[in-house]
Amino acid sequence: MAPAKVNLFLHVTGRRADGYHLLDSLVVFAGMGDTVSAASGEILSLAIEGAEGAALEAEPDNLVLRAARALTMAAGLEGHALLHLLKRLPVASGIGGGSADAAASLRALNRLWGLGWSESRLAALGASLGADVPVCVGSRPARMEGVGEVLSAAPSLPRFGLLLANPREALATPAVFRARQGGFSPRARLPQAWGNAADMAADLAALENDLQAPAISLCPAIAEVLAAIAASPGCLLARMSGSGATCFGIFPNAAAAAAAAAALPTAWWCWGGGLHGAAL
Repeated sequence: MAPAKVNLFLHVTGRRADGYHLLDSLVVFAGMGDTVSAASGEILSLAIEGAEGAALEAEPDNLVLRAARALTMAAGLEGHALLHLLKRLPVASGIGGGSADAAASLRALNRLWGLGWSESRLAALGASLGADVPVCVGSRPARMEGVGEVLSAAPSLPRFGLLLANPREALATPAVFRARQGGFSPRARLPQAWGNAADMAADLAALENDLQAPAISLCPAIAEVLAAIAASPGCLLARMSGSGATCFGIFPNAAAAAAAAAALPTAWWCWGGGLHGAAL
């Protein structure tokens, strides 16, 4: 599975000389995502299906294929495989759909070709494909810093529900960064653990997504989504993920998140449930 990546907070802490921004973020993964599979084949090819797959039909060389080619070059292989992508996550939506797909491609081909590469080695290769790819290789809660390549353990998290909602408006990450104004934010101070979802949400509320305001300036519908999530029964925190336009809500449990998602406008892309890998 290629689960959706959610930035519970995202601070822009600086900018390198080469123009890349430095980040500090706590990342979790939703129990919803795309599926990437790999089988033996005579060429390297990709078939795309799923409700959100049409948005990728015009891309001759998306991240799944780029990841596959990067692995073949790094491993010194011809790298023939039949890749299949079942696309459920909206594209250009701030929840790492393409990055999660690339990471899943690396994992699937690592198994198919019997390379035996470690997670850290795959993550290092993934860094050349995009800032979110290294954290998506592991697909578990993590603190992400640098330009995405510096990963460390997340605080111990309580069980909680997660709602995702997107107004069906794609946002380009470079445009959101260009629209950002002001200085940089400090590195966040996080506890070692949170005992419950309410305490976690309260601490996260004191932090920010530094890209939320510039994203709203480009896509005002984000403010409407945030207001709807915040007004949902049981919502503990509403915030945008990544560079948008997908927003999320933290709820006491998966059932509350699912019920809230079902009540949101049907014109939006919505999902509610628990975290990837979490026991129900």
